[in-house]
Amino acid sequence: TFALILALDRHVADATIDLRAGVWNKGKYSKARGLCGRTLAILGVGHVGRQVAVRARAFGMKVRAWSRSLTNETAAELGLTRCAWPLEAVQGADVVSLHLALKPETRGLANQALFKAMKPGAYFVNTARADIVDEAALLAAVQGSGLRAALDVFAGEPAGSAGALDNPLFRQPGIIGTHHIGASTDQAQDAIADETVRIVLEYKATGQVPNCVNIARRTPATHVVVVRHRDRVGVLAHVFAHLKGAGINVQETDNIVFDGAQAAMAHIHVDQEPTAATLAAIQKGNTDILDICVKTLQ
Repeated sequence: TFALILALDRHVADATIDLRAGVWNKGKYSKARGLCGRTLAILGVGHVGRQVAVRARAFGMKVRAWSRSLTNETAAELGLTRCAWPLEAVQGADVVSLHLALKPETRGLANQALFKAMKPGAYFVNTARADIVDEAALLAAVQGSGLRAALDVFAGEPAGSAGALDNPLFRQPGIIGTHHIGASTDQAQDAIADETVRIVLEYKATGQVPNCVNIARRTPATHVVVVRHRDRVGVLAHVFAHLKGAGINVQETDNIVFDGAQAAMAHIHVDQEPTAATLAAIQKGNTDILDICVKTLQ
């Protein structure tokens, strides 16, 4: 993100292209604004957005932000000015940087109205997701109001590591880009590997998966079937077969084996209460089941 912000401010890409073409144009490229005292608007204050704010303050920038989850207390802790709406955040900002997840409510959030709210000549940076930006509106803003943009993500990215690209954005002066490489550093890859190992070890030790993003906060389960049983082959298969026969769906389950591996207890979350007859059939049909009961979930 900051490489792109600095490249916009110091015209790094265009200056390099001229040098490679044998053109010396110091007068043109020495007209940079500088970042100290400028205002950065961050849309999306997750982990990445927060780290961008830290770096912005190191450059002497003022930081304002909008995020659905951002509270006044968190903003104060992070040294941010909290804004109630995206348009409020971008008004008067010198740089706008996107750090939002792609969701139905963020798709196309950077649209004509948002670009119109930005002051002429401001910098716009997207290192998040391509579909958050209305690219036709962005192109019109660059052409009409002198907005300058830097993109690491954009529509029509080639699927492979190399290929042809035909995107009108990158034929437009005032727009620079990189090849969706925001996370592509040795340090980042090492950090990903370290975190992967940590998650596997945590799961091995506890049975819990840290940071899982798609586990349901609450399943449709209404009851828990608690089965105390001997730790023998086929016990849980027997229980599940009877639940299936009764048309009861299992939502989630865990099975705790006690010291010595002789006894265990299973908690089976189901989407309806089993009848007394179903419970009786489960217990009667397997001598390794010591007790079975049902609890209602609150």
